[in-house]
Amino acid sequence: MKKYEEEHYLMENIKDKIYPWVKYELRDSHALNGKNISQKDTPLIAFAGELTVLLVIQRGEDAYEIIKDNMLPPDFDIEQLYYTACENLARDIEFVVSNTWYGGFGIVADGHHEASSLCLQHIWNVCAEKLDDDLVLMVPSKDLVLFAPAKQEEVVGKMIDFGNEAYERSQDRISTELLIFTKDGKELLVYDKMQH
Repeated sequence: MKKYEEEHYLMENIKDKIYPWVKYELRDSHALNGKNISQKDTPLIAFAGELTVLLVIQRGEDAYEIIKDNMLPPDFDIEQLYYTACENLARDIEFVVSNTWYGGFGIVADGHHEASSLCLQHIWNVCAEKLDDDLVLMVPSKDLVLFAPAKQEEVVGKMIDFGNEAYERSQDRISTELLIFTKDGKELLVYDKMQH
């Protein structure tokens, strides 16, 4: 019996419990099989800049298992599974925008899915509209997403300092690379300071 034929991995049994996790370094301290994630056996979806998305199955209240190639049937459409994972994320996880001490903003969720908020365009559309500006974003760790209006350069500078410190302290680091969500284009791109 192939792994994807086992009851524990049958798509109809896990489809509603799959979520996207945004990563740069391929490891995770909370996932059941997150010590050594390999590109060779893990389906990865290219994302913005140096970031990728991997998919996880929620196995308990605080337990997650990273999906490996052998858990999916050979002809499986990983892009379609990504969209399903994003739908699950929007349905099950509450994302709250919080204020930071330096004048920027952060995303608060459950400690596992904050970085996953990057996958949900509607969050960023609403924030960009409310702030009437492009958004500079930073994702130093799995549980921390920071953003600030692009025109507020001083706030962006403080956000970068704060994000770099958080990155150094984190067990589940992601990146210090800056991203930008464009209000008009409604897309997430690598931030190029020369263009802004």
